[in-house]
Amino acid sequence: MISSKSGWLSGIVLAGSLIASVVSAAADPVRIGIANFGEHPQLNASIAGFKKGLAESGFVEGKDVVFTESHTNFDATLVPQMIEKLKAENPKLIYTVTTPVSQIAKQQLAGSGINIVFTAVTDPVAAKLVPSWEAGDTGITGSSDLQDVSAVMEFTKKLLPEAKRFGVPYNPGEANDVAVLDKIKEAAPKAGFEVVAVGVDNVNDIQQRIASLKGKADVIYTPASNLLQPAIAAVSAAARQAGIPIVNSDDGAVRKGVVPASFAVNYDQVGLAAGKIAAEILKGKDPKEIPPFRPAYADHSPLISKKVAADFGLKIPAALDDCKCFAD
Repeated sequence: MISSKSGWLSGIVLAGSLIASVVSAAADPVRIGIANFGEHPQLNASIAGFKKGLAESGFVEGKDVVFTESHTNFDATLVPQMIEKLKAENPKLIYTVTTPVSQIAKQQLAGSGINIVFTAVTDPVAAKLVPSWEAGDTGITGSSDLQDVSAVMEFTKKLLPEAKRFGVPYNPGEANDVAVLDKIKEAAPKAGFEVVAVGVDNVNDIQQRIASLKGKADVIYTPASNLLQPAIAAVSAAARQAGIPIVNSDDGAVRKGVVPASFAVNYDQVGLAAGKIAAEILKGKDPKEIPPFRPAYADHSPLISKKVAADFGLKIPAALDDCKCFAD
């Protein structure tokens, strides 16, 4: 009798333990890995926007989701190791920042059951991350930072009405840069520009390559390149020496007094869109059914530094007096 009662009590204790385990497991926050290429204002803004997008969708950090963040300081050779380390934590989803990181993650995580949401990818179709702009792929979709290059040129014409030659430094080895250059070449004739492109595949060559644009370009547009943006101070110094004003794709360089002007995608918005996509996936939606986000004109904004413009010998046209786009 005592033995039977003891067994009965043990059963209750065991059942209670199982229920407690189930409740605890259900309450555990979802783990999300964040694989960044390197510390940079645009990329950091996309991560902050991502977290905000998840929070606005009901996923509170610390309670519903926890993040493990990592970056490789822009060293592509370390990306596979970073992805494997994040994968080992068995996250529900990995947020990949930039094209190189996203491409490597897609290859390494294939068949793992871990979904990928990418961001700061200029052309996810050209990068073979998704089959088209209308759909995601197996286990992967995300948000693009593709700029409206026609709008960039429209702004550039307002800033430099006499400019006819549009200089574009780019990294031939980076899919993002090549995709942007192709779109610039496509839009240039209608905007009244001749494109003068120069390849830069090493930061040590920046001075020489930018100097080569002297007398060949009236303005330089620097795309959201993983090689050029971290070295924008060197690009600007070389451009100033060559007497060529810069319109940058990142407004942070204008705020810091590095370049005279920018027409930039808002990376907080790009990250916000990615966060909301991630929330849909965490709620059960198939990434294949979610088209990648593409910034609209409203997701861009111009910014001008009067001080730096003066340093470049650039006189700001009266047509921009009421633009509400001055940093100083």
